[in-house]
Order: sequence, then C-alpha cells, then structure tokens
Amino acid sequence: MPAILELPEVRERVSRLSVAEYQRLDEFNERGRRTELIRGIVIEKMSKSPLHAAIAKRLYDLLLASLPPGLVVRREDPLTLTDSEPEPDIVVVRGTVAEFFHAHPATAELVIEVAVSSSVLDRENASLYAEAGVKEYWIVMGAARTIEVYRQPEDGRYRQTRVCGEGEVLESGSVPGFRLKVRELFG
Repeated sequence: MPAILELPEVRERVSRLSVAEYQRLDEFNERGRRTELIRGIVIEKMSKSPLHAAIAKRLYDLLLASLPPGLVVRREDPLTLTDSEPEPDIVVVRGTVAEFFHAHPATAELVIEVAVSSSVLDRENASLYAEAGVKEYWIVMGAARTIEVYRQPEDGRYRQTRVCGEGEVLESGSVPGFRLKVRELFG
C-alpha cells in the first residue's frame, strides 16, 4: 500500500483535511488508533517503545522541575498549526494551563520529539515547526544517543542546526535555565 502513495498521480488525488475538519473527527480512528494531522494528511501515530517512553518521561520531568514562571510543559498534546495538528512528545509554550482550555497552542518555545525507530517524519516536521515560529526543535535520537537541535526559524526552515553527543551539555536557547547533560538523559 505505501508504494501507491509514491505515485504522483495518486498523491494528487489524496483527499486532504483542514485543521477544522480534522478536529471534528473522533480522537481515535475507525480501528481505535490515535492519529495526528500532518500537512492535511491524517497519519496514525506510532506505538512507543520502552526506550521512547523512558526518554520522554525523563525529559518531561527535567523540564517540569526547571521551568520558569510563564511557561507550561505539555506532553503528547496537540499544537494547532496552519495545515497540521501534530502531537509532539514534549512542548513548552508561553502562558498558563488555563489559557489552553478552549484552544491548543499555535506555536511553542521548544518542541521535542523522541525518535527511536524512525526519524524521517520528525526531520520532515522541522519545516512545519519553523513555519509556525517554534523557536527551538529537538529530535532525540534514542539509538544514536544524540540530540539534533534546530534553532532560528526563518522562512519555513531553521537557519541553525547541530548534533549534540553524549559528552555535551545542551542549553536551551528558548527555555531560560534549562540545561541538559546529554549522557544523563540516556543513562
């Protein structure tokens, strides 16, 4: 089935959804699986390995413990963007929890995805987050024990990218005071 989606004639005929149409759908698809909207296409979310879950939980706890006032950390919650509604593993947004009772955030200070089995979609989503003005985007590469860091969004792409390895300390450029010893994340 995936090969059929590689045909340009078929891709042109894929029926895309707007964010508003997607929000009217049930939270789970007809097979009971969770989905997210990426560039107008409904995509099933991947299952999470124990390594993925452990890294995401550790990051969430570290962020929560060091978050300054005026920022909120969210886990696996939607961002409502122009043509997408992704559910990143971790998001740090400006505001308070009460500000998001009626609408999901439309941008973020920091978005973090944990990639254990596949990073293709996570890397593709970098342009999505850059377009939305997300100040900083991290892809945590579980197997490689590295973190890809994307900063300075401009014209739908990040101007600065780098890879941080286990021996480094990564300091967030968008969340004041958040420093991460990369080795400790995986240890």
